[in-house]
Amino acid sequence: MQLVRGLHNLRPEHRGCVATIGNFDGVHRGHQAILARLRERAAELGVPSCVVIFEPQPREFFAPQTAPVRLSRLRDKLELLAAAGVDRVLCLAFNRRLRELSAAEFVRRVLLEGLGVQHLEVGDDFRFGCDRAGDFAFLQQAGQTHGFTVEEASTIEVDGVRVSSTGVRDALTAADFARVESLLGRPFQIAGRVLHGQKLGRQLGTPTANIQLKRCRVPLTGVYLVSIELAGVQQPGVANIGVRPSVKSDGQAHLEVYLLDFAGDLYGQHLSVTFKHKLRDEQRFASLDALKAAIAADVAAARAYWHQPRADQPLE
Repeated sequence: MQLVRGLHNLRPEHRGCVATIGNFDGVHRGHQAILARLRERAAELGVPSCVVIFEPQPREFFAPQTAPVRLSRLRDKLELLAAAGVDRVLCLAFNRRLRELSAAEFVRRVLLEGLGVQHLEVGDDFRFGCDRAGDFAFLQQAGQTHGFTVEEASTIEVDGVRVSSTGVRDALTAADFARVESLLGRPFQIAGRVLHGQKLGRQLGTPTANIQLKRCRVPLTGVYLVSIELAGVQQPGVANIGVRPSVKSDGQAHLEVYLLDFAGDLYGQHLSVTFKHKLRDEQRFASLDALKAAIAADVAAARAYWHQPRADQPLE
């Protein structure tokens, strides 16, 4: 998959495509349906498929403190789009200049002059341009004027409820990971590189992998049962994700994973952590001894969970 960052990096060879536009946060089953249709139309027309995304996401630009927490970082999103068979991603910097583009100017500069769009696939709630003046009807009219077709993506429902990134966030908040998986079409994961940390886990008898998050906010916090794939084998573990209130904290979210019965050097590896079940909320303990006792209880609960027979048990 080819990544193009910014309109200024578009070249004549990038013109002529089937495109869709959106945040695609989490690349859930609704997004996947749009991408499947995008691939079909691209094959019919014999042109590449292109996904246009924004960085930061528009709501993060307008209200960074109250914008919805991301389900996936940009890197994760690009990997998911590539896995979905997308040929090209155009990533536009959402800044004041882009924010002030009228809907007509967005169509002219991005869709016509930049991409030479032949067909556009968009969600039923898509809005664009200054003050969100552009909508599906506007795109249809523009398509008739400029010679490209526009198709409204069908809504995907699970148990009668429309699939959305908001729905995934709500399911994560409720720690309903079965629901999360049904909405995403895959288990929920957070990926990152293992860094050197404070090594407090070693002092507490549970050495942990400190996984770099590269995000200010995370879509879930607490203590969870997780698994990590290493050399093709699923390794069960316990993870704490949050600000670590019981130790000296920098106020940033951290992800620390203790793998059951594992010995090895994970520093520098890029790992994907799959979340299975929530044990408890993150909490502040009065002493390291109290924290150590809580961790021991978490590990015991993890062993009991992984070793009980279940129909969905993924590990031996």
